[in-house]
Amino acid sequence: MSSHEIELKFGFDPEALPALAARFTGEGSRREHLQAHYFDTPARLLAQHRIALRLRREGDRWVQTLKAQGRMVAHRLEHNATVLAPEPADGAAVPPLDLSRHDGTPAGDALQEVLQAAGAPAASLQPVYGTDLWRRSLQLNVAGGRIEAALDEGHILAGERRLPVCELELELLEGDASALRVLASEWLPTHGLWLSHATKAERGERLARGEPLWPVVKAAAHRIAVPEQATDWLHDSVVGCLSQIVPNADAVAQGEGAAEHVHQLRVGLRRLRTVLRELAGMEAPAALREAFSELGRWRDRDTVVSATGAALQAAGAPAIRIDTRPQGVLTPQAVARDSALQLALLELTVQGLRADGLQAAEAGKARALARHRLQRLHRQVARDADGFEALATEDQHRTRKRLKRLRYLAEFAAPAFDAKAVKRYLRQLEPAQDALGEHNDNAVALALYREAAEAGEATAWFAVGWLQGREPITARRCRKALQQLAATPRFWKD
Repeated sequence: MSSHEIELKFGFDPEALPALAARFTGEGSRREHLQAHYFDTPARLLAQHRIALRLRREGDRWVQTLKAQGRMVAHRLEHNATVLAPEPADGAAVPPLDLSRHDGTPAGDALQEVLQAAGAPAASLQPVYGTDLWRRSLQLNVAGGRIEAALDEGHILAGERRLPVCELELELLEGDASALRVLASEWLPTHGLWLSHATKAERGERLARGEPLWPVVKAAAHRIAVPEQATDWLHDSVVGCLSQIVPNADAVAQGEGAAEHVHQLRVGLRRLRTVLRELAGMEAPAALREAFSELGRWRDRDTVVSATGAALQAAGAPAIRIDTRPQGVLTPQAVARDSALQLALLELTVQGLRADGLQAAEAGKARALARHRLQRLHRQVARDADGFEALATEDQHRTRKRLKRLRYLAEFAAPAFDAKAVKRYLRQLEPAQDALGEHNDNAVALALYREAAEAGEATAWFAVGWLQGREPITARRCRKALQQLAATPRFWKD
């Protein structure tokens, strides 16, 4: 059976398992034991291309399944073939793998393309890791669609290594992707679900290699050509942003996230807000803005105070106590698990799966939209260059936000223009962004140390004075860097 699988994965706190499991009882529910063996080449070609090939025992039968990545996080190419060969007498051995079972399918074509390009024969495919799961499943009719819900518990196995699995999957069997949104929107806040990204195959591969199970995901390099139509460009850009946001948010929600996960989550959210504002002509959902701000407050207390403290110590400051974990500041895990944020990400994911789900602000060519928006942002930033030092603090911050949007939009648009010209422009934009970032961090640290001083930490007044003395220096650096950027040739100009 061949299909273009549309599936959403969710993580959740183990304490929510009993309530979730209660949904999988009664008529139509099933519980079965699934034991799978995943195959790859010694060079891990399939894993590199996000392809998974497995033989899985499902009750009394074996099924060979091939999956390949589709256009979105939730979109996969899939082909299943029941293995008709007689089962070995002992009932334990794995039947032979046969790639011809996937001939003539999109997933099979993707597999053959990878193997042939690398000159890897089918015989080089060997078992690498496996899974041992109990699955509860149930088919539901929702909003004109049919969805299979599956709740998995068990382990991923790689040699002596074992990784617990506890996750929910919702797969669209029939109907429009909006049916997924309807069901997930009901279950998500009730059970504290969050969107997950890594497949069992990806986690199994990392487990087998002994690699970090929750790697930091950065923005993908912009090498793919910009589509001709603006709406298609918008769609692809949202997909790219979600591909960065969801894995990092997943790691943070799981409690496995480090400072870099939080940083890349913030970067992804800012990039997504830029796409929605500049390409769709809309403000991002409030939940995205609030999550970004909350993570920013955490970063201010965690990163800015740490960096400033080191600089103050080098300047001879006395020991200064400042609370980096004050009440009222949410932890990154709480932000990532927040149902409002997850519902907003769910909505954008489902919109991206629908042809009419995302519409550009201006109908027409993507290149024309890029020129218009880039020129507008560049003009606004250049206008603030000469008088930057005289701007109010909030206006300086607004300039910094525009500069970031200019950078991200330039990166999204880069493949549509001359590569060397884009590189020159971004090279000149970088020192301006660094200068404004330093100036902003100085302002943030000044506010935090002043707050501590006014609350009774007398030694913090040293930091207040030192940071105030730095303000005109960092502002002057901003002006010079912005002036240089304003004079830089614009790559979108013919």
